[in-house]
Amino acid sequence: MKKIFLFCLLSLSGFSFALDVQISNDIETVEVTHKGKKIVIQRNQDTNNTLNPIYSRTSRKCPPFCVQPAILAEGVETIAELEVLNYLSSISKGDDSILVIDSRTPDWLRNGTIPGSENIPWTQLNVGHGADPFEMADLLENRFGARIQEGIWDFSNVKTLILFCNGMWCGQSPSNIRTLLRLGYPASKLKWYRGGMQNWENLGLTVIK
Repeated sequence: MKKIFLFCLLSLSGFSFALDVQISNDIETVEVTHKGKKIVIQRNQDTNNTLNPIYSRTSRKCPPFCVQPAILAEGVETIAELEVLNYLSSISKGDDSILVIDSRTPDWLRNGTIPGSENIPWTQLNVGHGADPFEMADLLENRFGARIQEGIWDFSNVKTLILFCNGMWCGQSPSNIRTLLRLGYPASKLKWYRGGMQNWENLGLTVIK
């Protein structure tokens, strides 16, 4: 009875109870906006929770599912979950200079994605796999902030792009990054979340479908 009374008293006073499974020592949750809705990202609170079977396979045919290097290209930073969360938090606070991109095709997207990310399949940026050059130009200009000056792309004020796909064995986000680099996109404005959905799910972080 005393415990119930204490709980009610603390609740009325606005005291918040820490989650059993926090994201880090100083981060419990991160609030983001996904398609106009507020979503709270946190880790699964069930300490007996296990990995999503979709990401439990250790071996897929290589190629195409080959282990990716830790560094894709000079100047492109490889980041992990806390950095991704920091970028997502900045976006939710109104920073429109950042875009977190899920580079996977729709068949993979159906399994869920990182809240706050936007889906731009790698095939939309790869002419060899059916990308329309005019749609690519539209992406560069209207989504990424590039400008055409006298027939030449100007990338001086483009957004910082954080790209991810399924994980360290997935080549979809690396394909997008390499394409953007060839087009002249500055390496310093490209960040790669190498762990992707597999590591995100490994940590029990919130996934949205």
